[in-house]
Amino acid sequence: MRGSTEPGNGSRSMNIAGADSHRGEAHPEPARWLDNLAPYDPVSSLDKIWAKPQQIPFKLDWNESTIPPAPGVYRAIVNFLSHSNHLNWYPELGSHSLCHALSNYVDLPEENILVTNGSDDALELVCKTYLEPGNRVVVPMPTYTHFLVYVEARGAQVVPFYSSDLFDSAVDELRQVLTQDTKLVYLVNPNNPTGVTYSAGEVAGLLESFPNTLFLVDEAYFEFHGETVMGLVGRYENLVVTRTFSKCFGIAGLRMGYLCTGPSVMRQLKKLFNPKSVNRLGQIAAMACLEDLDYYRAFVREVTQAKELFRSEMAKRGLNVIITPANFVNMKVPDPPRFCRLLEEEGVYVRDRSSLPRMESYVRVSIPSVSQMHEVIRRIDRALARL
Repeated sequence: MRGSTEPGNGSRSMNIAGADSHRGEAHPEPARWLDNLAPYDPVSSLDKIWAKPQQIPFKLDWNESTIPPAPGVYRAIVNFLSHSNHLNWYPELGSHSLCHALSNYVDLPEENILVTNGSDDALELVCKTYLEPGNRVVVPMPTYTHFLVYVEARGAQVVPFYSSDLFDSAVDELRQVLTQDTKLVYLVNPNNPTGVTYSAGEVAGLLESFPNTLFLVDEAYFEFHGETVMGLVGRYENLVVTRTFSKCFGIAGLRMGYLCTGPSVMRQLKKLFNPKSVNRLGQIAAMACLEDLDYYRAFVREVTQAKELFRSEMAKRGLNVIITPANFVNMKVPDPPRFCRLLEEEGVYVRDRSSLPRMESYVRVSIPSVSQMHEVIRRIDRALARL
């Protein structure tokens, strides 16, 4: 009968009415440990740069390369795109061809290498695999802040470590913070923004002393630094090393990175790893980068010369520049926010780091080639005249 109330229909009608009455109030609840988590808030200059198409910019705020990738990168991409049935297919699973090329570059077997969607993807994968609520993660500070989001997103606790000298690794002091219950330690080597480094011997000592702790060593700036702990992979099962193609190799827009680790950790990481997450154009470009290392070594030499040029010229102007082994320096200036605004008007974009603990008065400047640096200095002079 049309007027009867069937159990199923009646329940559905009541549920719908109930949903309508609470629309706008009810919502899915996120994981409880996300309540106080602030999202990573990158400060990018791109919108400001694009708003001034007539101005030649110097983007020195994110430590990207200031020159284009090697010419062979473009040729490889164009050659790939000239054939049909490529972009409509998924990329090569596991980036096996790139792993083969990287094997020669890092001097490790292919099975020790995992290619990821930028090294950020590698850092997040480690956190997703190994961290759970309540775990303690020791992080020398200040450092790359996006990693802290990955930790806290797992409900784990960041344990900040500040050395007595901000620009020294102070490994002995770090040891005092670690316990056998420390789940993970994050070491950026060289560190961003301080430039602090950790020798292979220092890292090996930590690995031996804390065998139950996973040490995650971020070597984003390895190509500029030239020193690595990669030789410890395979000798120690509690080590992961991450690297990127976004800095020296100049393909940040294609999001290419990788990690290297021993078999036991790799076996766990692959449980959550998505083998089709790395785009095909990025794979092609990264392999082409590795085929022209001389091009990038020449750029590294340019950056090294430009760092010393910058330090010397700023000293003449009464400004202290702290050189790092990476492709950036820290410069102490009066009123960093105003200094950065004045530089932006000149088309030079640097990173104000003065809001970080114990980095008061510092700005971070990515280092370009020598010829680019001369123009950057001219523009800095114009900004200083108005400071």
